[in-house]
Amino acid sequence: MKSLQGEKEVLLQESGILTAKLQRRSFLQYAGAGVAGVALVAAGCKKDKSIPGLDTGVDLGSGDPGILNYAYALEQLEGAFYDAVVKSPYTGIPANELALLTDIRDHELAHREFFKKALGTGAIVNLTVDFSSINFADRTSVLTTAKTFEDLGVSAYNGAGKLLKTAKYLEVAGKIVSVEARHAALIRDLISNGSFADLTAVDANGLDGALTPIQVLTKAKAFIKTAINASNLPTS
Repeated sequence: MKSLQGEKEVLLQESGILTAKLQRRSFLQYAGAGVAGVALVAAGCKKDKSIPGLDTGVDLGSGDPGILNYAYALEQLEGAFYDAVVKSPYTGIPANELALLTDIRDHELAHREFFKKALGTGAIVNLTVDFSSINFADRTSVLTTAKTFEDLGVSAYNGAGKLLKTAKYLEVAGKIVSVEARHAALIRDLISNGSFADLTAVDANGLDGALTPIQVLTKAKAFIKTAINASNLPTS
């Protein structure tokens, strides 16, 4: 439990940074360039024409704005999930678990708002989620889903980093993925005490996984009703 408390303290410290109200102007100044002014780097972006189920609907866009919208979509999903968990906690949830899940909820909502403000008028619409496969009254169902989302989030940021052309965007993404990794470790620990960085999360080289946007969105699709078009995202 001592380690859990320590983890919570780290989460709260991060929350102080990420839950601060981030004005769009501040983000753009931080990033060094406006989203609208970012070159789409079309010459360096290859389009994947063979992505069944992800080639129609809400267009994430291309270049760096497309990757930011991709992250925004995932943060919408995570935020909606944890918000539902906190508003309708599973049966018999201990107070400390509710507090920890509330912290994670606050982080995910802060991430979501961060991207929304950064993208401004270029942000995609609010997505409609599908949580019909989750039993929110059951601890195992909730924590198993949380583990899926957190692992997917870590892999998503790791896989998208190489696609970003703007260094400051990459820096921000690195700060967010470190928080997502803490979430993943905490959820693992709640499921099985001491498993926070076992070999199901980290490989033999001590590295987290990385997935392409298409791989991530294919896995996330079961939880998102809104059709998403990812065909214009960069792949290299």
